[in-house]
Amino acid sequence: MQQFDTLIIGSGLAGLTLALKLADQQRVGLITKQSMLDGASGWAQGGIAAVLSKEDSLEAHIQDTLIAGAGLCDPAATAFVVEHGKASIDWLIAQGVPFTREQNQDTGYHLTREGGHSQRRIIHAADATGAVVQETLIRRVLEHPNITVLEHYMSVDLITSKKLGLSGNRCFGVYALNCLSDEVVTIAAQNTILATGGTGKVYLYTTNPDTATGDGIAMAWRAGCRVANMEFIQFHPTCLYHPEAKSFLITEAVRGEGGILKLPNGTRFMPQHDPRAELAPRDVVARAIDYEMKKHGLDCVYLDISHQSVEFLQGHFPNIFARCLELGINISQDPIPVVPAAHYTCGGVMTDLHARTDVDNLYAVGETAYTGLHGANRLASNSLLECVVFADAAVRDILGKEVLRIPELPEWDESRVTDADEQIVISHNWAELRHFMWDYVGIVRTNKRLQRAWHRIQLLQSEIQEFYAHFHVNSDLLELRNLVTNAELIVESALQRHESRGLHFSRDYPQLQDNPQPTVLRP
Repeated sequence: MQQFDTLIIGSGLAGLTLALKLADQQRVGLITKQSMLDGASGWAQGGIAAVLSKEDSLEAHIQDTLIAGAGLCDPAATAFVVEHGKASIDWLIAQGVPFTREQNQDTGYHLTREGGHSQRRIIHAADATGAVVQETLIRRVLEHPNITVLEHYMSVDLITSKKLGLSGNRCFGVYALNCLSDEVVTIAAQNTILATGGTGKVYLYTTNPDTATGDGIAMAWRAGCRVANMEFIQFHPTCLYHPEAKSFLITEAVRGEGGILKLPNGTRFMPQHDPRAELAPRDVVARAIDYEMKKHGLDCVYLDISHQSVEFLQGHFPNIFARCLELGINISQDPIPVVPAAHYTCGGVMTDLHARTDVDNLYAVGETAYTGLHGANRLASNSLLECVVFADAAVRDILGKEVLRIPELPEWDESRVTDADEQIVISHNWAELRHFMWDYVGIVRTNKRLQRAWHRIQLLQSEIQEFYAHFHVNSDLLELRNLVTNAELIVESALQRHESRGLHFSRDYPQLQDNPQPTVLRP
C-alpha cells in the first residue's frame, strides 16, 4: 500500500496545479491512467478567459458568462471565478507559461475573442494553449521531490468509510489498477481529489481524447455524491471532418478572427439563425450546423477563413494550418470541412466554493466538477480558468485542515474472480453505447429517444455488472462501466428537464420554463 497526504487523480491543468501548490507542504501522489500528456487540457486550443485589459471589466466577464449559461449559472461561483482570473493567469506566467505577446496591448499579451465574449479577453499561446500550459507545468511537477507520479494507473473505486463499514462518510483513498502489471493496488490518502475530466467518449463523435470516460463522476456517484446538470453536454460546432483526422478540433478563435460558416455552395447561413452569427454561443452554432446538415442532407459544412493572409494564419493558428495542410487543405485558400462533436461536460460532481464534495476529504476540480459556473452552457475558455481557480481553493481548504488517522485499509479482493473468456462483450457494448447515445441523446432530443436510450442502458448496466463481478478487471471494462454510469446520469437528467435551455434542446419541450433550477441527482 502506498500512502500520501493528498492523492490527485488526473494530470490535466487542475491536477497539475493542485500538485504544484500542495507539494511544498505535503507529500503528493498524482496518478493518471495513461501518460501525463493524454488528458483533455492538452487539447485545448483557444486559451484562458480572464479580465486583463483596461478596456475590460469583471462585470462584463460575469455578465457574458451569465448570458451564455442561460439562466442557470450560480452567481456566487461565477463571481468567484472571474474575480480570481488575473491572479490565476499571473500564477501561470510565474510558472513559465509562454503566452503569445503583443507589445501594443496594455497587457503586453495578445488577447483574442471567442463566441459569447463582449471583449477580447482570451490569453493564449498561439493555437495550442492547453499543450503549452501542460508541458510547462509537467516539467515543474517532475522536478518536485514531494510529488510522486504514477502513470498508467486506472482508478477502480474510491475507498470510503461506508465501503469499510465504518461510521460517517469519509474518503480514505482509492483502489487503482496498474495497467502494466494488471495488479490492483491500494493507495491511501488524507485527501483525495478527482480531476479526471469529462465524459465525451460516451458519444460516437467527440473532440475529447480517449481518456475522457467520466471516471471521476462515476466513482463519486458510487461513493454517494450528488451530481448536477448532466444533461448539458456541450457540442463543439467545429470538429474537422476528415477520415484521417481523429477528434481534431478547429478552435472557436478561428471564428473569433473572422471565420465564416458556409454551405457547400458557398452560402453563409449563421445570420439566419442568430444576429450574432458566427460569434453566437456554441450551442446556437452547433444546433444551426446540425439543422443545416439535416435539411440539406450534408456530411459537413465549411468554415472559411481564407480572407486572412498566410502570415496571419501561420502566426495565429500554426497547428491548425499545419494539420490541415497535411490532409490536403490549405486554409489560406480552401474552406475547412467541419461537423459538431461532443466537447465539454457542463455538469458533474457537486462541489462548494472550496471544491469539496458530499464525501468528507473528497474534492472534485475541473471538468469532473459541477461548480455552478457553466450553467446550461459553458462560455468559451472559462474552463481552464475554472481549473486553476478551484484548484487554488481546494489547496487552501486542505492546508487549513487537521490531520486525521487513516484506518487500516483492506487489499483488493480477487479471490472469487477469473480471467474473462470473451473480451468481445466489452468492445461490442462500448460501440453500442456510443452509437445510441449519439443517435438518441445528441444535439436535439425527444422523450421517445431518451426513453429508448434509458431502456438500453439498463440492459447494458446488468451485463457489465455481471462481467465486473465475475472477472478480473481491466482498463477497458472499468472505462465501459464508468461510461454507462455517465450515460444513465445524462439521460436521467435530460428526462427531468421539461424545457429547452442552453445545451439541452427538446422537441417535446421547446419553450423556456420560468424560474429554472439545476437538475440535481442523488444516489
